[in-house]
Amino acid sequence: MLNRRKFLEKISAAGAVTLLPGIVKSMPVPAEAPDHDVAIPAVISTWSHGIPANEKAMEVMRGGGSVVDAVEQGVRIPEGDPDNRSVGLGGTPDRDGHVTLDASIMGSDGNAGAVCFLEHIIHPISVARLVMEKTPHVLLAGEGALQFALENGFEEHKLLTPETEKSWKEWVKESNYNPEVNWEDKPNEFHDTIGLLAMDENGDMAGACTTSGLGYKMRGRVGDSPIIGAGLFVDNEIGGATATGMGELVMKTLGSFLVVELMRQGRSPQQACKEAVERIVKKVPENKIRQVGFIAMNKKGETGAFCLQPGFNYALHQNDENKMIESKSYY
Repeated sequence: MLNRRKFLEKISAAGAVTLLPGIVKSMPVPAEAPDHDVAIPAVISTWSHGIPANEKAMEVMRGGGSVVDAVEQGVRIPEGDPDNRSVGLGGTPDRDGHVTLDASIMGSDGNAGAVCFLEHIIHPISVARLVMEKTPHVLLAGEGALQFALENGFEEHKLLTPETEKSWKEWVKESNYNPEVNWEDKPNEFHDTIGLLAMDENGDMAGACTTSGLGYKMRGRVGDSPIIGAGLFVDNEIGGATATGMGELVMKTLGSFLVVELMRQGRSPQQACKEAVERIVKKVPENKIRQVGFIAMNKKGETGAFCLQPGFNYALHQNDENKMIESKSYY
């Protein structure tokens, strides 16, 4: 009598494996053929501030910098922009008026670093990189992250600009200190994280994610951006993914890790992002009044994106063109 393993080997060799429903069900879904000519190096990032971030990342790679250099330098652009209300300097504060920053970075070697609840430092992504390269840890938080930054030469700055302070004071008057005010009718505001993925000419990938977090959040709140596997995940054998939007929904489904694992099973980046959003719809009840968007890139240089609500867009720098693309949405 044939045992199970020999039986499967025999029918597989005979081309009859498709006769077994259980096996067919567990087989990977074939990836869609790309609808564009893929090319590397390539950079993809979230929202319109991804355009200058992409440009910088591509410049770094073409100048001989590493792919980790590229993702770090790319997201430093919106971090240092005082007119950007969702990242770094000038970021929207919590409901007490404090700007707290979260960031993560992941390289092609699988190493990762992150900081959360970091105050007074304009470029949290660079602190996250030092956590990755100089410590045995992945994540530093709060006062410890600030101490580490200062010990490594970073300078303290006031992150709350006059413009963001004025907006915060107006919010306090109107909201009665309720952090949920306006979330339902403005799903694309208050959380425009930049997540960026890059692939160099050798096919190696890295990613970075940085944010000032959900605007007018409760003090101490940390979202998905600094959590490896939630806001960002890169596997150099498969590809990478990053998220934006309401971090609580992403953390509850470990969204970026899920996208990469779906690509591992054979989904295209577009299929994987869509399925990750559908997982949120299925598992997280408050999805109908929130926004989450995913972007992804696989090792072929194929890209994809999908979101919950209309309004999410992303920047793609590929084939010598840096352009904005409107994401498809579930609702």
